[in-house]
Amino acid sequence: MKRDIHKLLVANRGEIASRIFRTAHAMGIATVATFSDADADLPFVRDAGEAFRLGPGPSRDSYLRIDRILEAAKQTGADAVHPGFGFLAENDAFAQAVIDAGLTWVGPSPAAIRAMGLKREAKNTATKAGVPVIPGYSGEDQSVAAFASAAKNIGYPLLLKASAGGGGKGMRIVRGEDELEAAYESARREAESAFGNPTLIAEKYLERPRHIEIQILGDEHGQVLHFMERECSVQRRHQKILEEAPSVAIDGSLRARIGASAVALCQAIGYTNAGTVELVLTKNASGEAEFFFLEVNTRLQVEHPVTEGILPGLDLVEEQIRIARGERLRWDAARVAATYSGWSIEVRLCAEDPASDFLPQSGPIADFHLPREIATAPWLRIESAVERGSVVSIHYDSMIAKLIVRGGSREEAIQRLRLALSSLSVPGIRTNRRFLLALVDHPAFVRGELDTHFIETHLGDAKTAQASVLEVERAASIGALVLATLRSEERALLPSLPASFRNNRYGADRTTLSLHATTGVDEVEHVVALTPRRDGACDVSCGGTSVTARVAQIVRDASLGGALAGDATIDLGSHRVRARFVIDDDNVHVHVAPTSVSFTRVPRLPRPGGESAADGSVAPMPGKILRVLVAVGDQVETGATLLLMEAMKMEHAIKASHAGKVAEVRVAAGDQVDGGQLLIVLGE
Repeated sequence: MKRDIHKLLVANRGEIASRIFRTAHAMGIATVATFSDADADLPFVRDAGEAFRLGPGPSRDSYLRIDRILEAAKQTGADAVHPGFGFLAENDAFAQAVIDAGLTWVGPSPAAIRAMGLKREAKNTATKAGVPVIPGYSGEDQSVAAFASAAKNIGYPLLLKASAGGGGKGMRIVRGEDELEAAYESARREAESAFGNPTLIAEKYLERPRHIEIQILGDEHGQVLHFMERECSVQRRHQKILEEAPSVAIDGSLRARIGASAVALCQAIGYTNAGTVELVLTKNASGEAEFFFLEVNTRLQVEHPVTEGILPGLDLVEEQIRIARGERLRWDAARVAATYSGWSIEVRLCAEDPASDFLPQSGPIADFHLPREIATAPWLRIESAVERGSVVSIHYDSMIAKLIVRGGSREEAIQRLRLALSSLSVPGIRTNRRFLLALVDHPAFVRGELDTHFIETHLGDAKTAQASVLEVERAASIGALVLATLRSEERALLPSLPASFRNNRYGADRTTLSLHATTGVDEVEHVVALTPRRDGACDVSCGGTSVTARVAQIVRDASLGGALAGDATIDLGSHRVRARFVIDDDNVHVHVAPTSVSFTRVPRLPRPGGESAADGSVAPMPGKILRVLVAVGDQVETGATLLLMEAMKMEHAIKASHAGKVAEVRVAAGDQVDGGQLLIVLGE
């Protein structure tokens, strides 16, 4: 049946909302954004033709409110709804409610979501369709006793997974019977919080498989087609951070087998619109490749751009909209085979701290900038949820942007990705940018030797990698030079005097910069001495670094609040470098590819200081206390879990930094806490 779509409401946020709006506008379709109070100032809200407020920041009060989303469609006159990914995208009740409201649902049917959106039901469907599945348990009995009994048949290690969702949430590895109950309870809590459904399944845990997925499109006329594979093996905390297409492990013959299985599975239930069949690829005892069905994501995937990258002319969102309008697929297997070319790689830039087991971070983004020649390169695509000045909320996933590159070969794509990551300035909050750079530089990655444990196997040291002393001293020198030059430009009297001029020509102007907490470097303070020269240059000294430097040019960006950002071209001896700088109050951020360093200016005269917090454990970010596991007087050892808190859709264990006796418990279950707040006080 032919359906018109004139105005599309996107029931999602961030980069995926902006990406859908872009395609809708190209198709001549008006757009509506939905947003929470926490997102009111983010770019995606402005990217739509109009917007509707759903409610407060927590997703249960905004993006999970079906009634508010339907009200938004009614008040704005939207006639179609696209769910994006996450939140309600795989909720069959939401899809049905949209249809019942007389709106067009841009996604698979509620029946398909029910059949394949829940991991337990999807495994049963796959088995009936003849698709190989991993041994596991997906029974109705959800008691811990049922899982313990199943584990005896499946064998350890075991993987518990939320049946209703993905993204690593509600997922726990269990390596022995003694770990099962705690993992079961934790996984159920996280699944309930993230997806509103605590149902779990269990699977035999395969130690070193590849994670492969097949992109599917099906129309309402019975045609189902696969668009080749994506390699998604590089993961942390069971969440993907790098995806590529195609996979180095799959040849034409294996691709045909896997693709045929994926299509057969979807045809078995009359699947329509976009979906992704996820599999694990391993080798049997004879060394032959074998694959097992994992799940079906009944929605658009985060990593869909890499499929578009190897199939020029394919826009999966456009195909989704066309299918929802009742049109036939415009692609067939022959067109896919004839169009496929090159290689595409995507990385997920996340606000997280790799050194703290990728702990999510929240707070302001001081900058989000690439040099123009890179930002506008035809081989680079950026899908961003933020811009300079945006605030990363505690309420949502930590991903803030995706960088997608295309190359004629895998080697060329890696080289281009390396350049983009090196050049990106995104200070003010800890991110995984430098970690991603170490990942794409690793020889095993370059060789394509991937599995789902790649990070643990190869990149343990990269998690805690810090800028070198030389890099920090260079950044401090540049920061001090920029500050001095800007002071000179703003001087009302005697503006012709050189930067850092002093009556005593032999006395240096000293600027003290203290490394900001987001830099993650052990060194604390750096004193930069600037001595003006008659030729307009400066002799610059910082630690073991001494050089004659000159500021060749400073180009400022448009001001944003009280922050000042721009690009500086600086001669350090004979070496001319281009630096990105952001100055916000006392914070000085400097990026010289591939290194970002953040400082705090130390005042020349000391300021009155506050009292130090008592020795104990603090909240790593704002969040909600779930359970307190200790009481006053308890003796605890180093690393013991003191309490559990929820933040950024994940459950976090707060552990003891040292052994001692609990002197104070300052929080209770249900309390909302701020980042840095003292939770538990430990005595000797």
